[in-house]
Amino acid sequence: MRQPRFDPPFEPVVLGDDHRRALRRAVKMRAHLRDRGQTRFEIDVVDLSRAGFRAETSFTLWPGTTVWLTLPGLAALEAMVAWRDKFRYGCAFGKPLHPAVFDHIITLGDR
Repeated sequence: MRQPRFDPPFEPVVLGDDHRRALRRAVKMRAHLRDRGQTRFEIDVVDLSRAGFRAETSFTLWPGTTVWLTLPGLAALEAMVAWRDKFRYGCAFGKPLHPAVFDHIITLGDR
């Protein structure tokens, strides 16, 4: 009997510039992040790809934590904290961003 196939809720993030699967763009924008406990705090998004983002905040998050990123004028985007380095975090989106949404966010970051 064939086993059902379950896709993981998040794609694994491959670290290192040589192994990135998506174009990563430098941005500088304030945003909000919320965890499952409904704690909402400000972050600085410093780069973005269709697969995820890197942010800086003094709030402590742990790898594996599910969070929701809210950018100005957009609905919250579900993501998972993939790694942490003091006050810097890498997060993977639950679903890759649509190219038009990615382009729109990059435009917001250029203002």
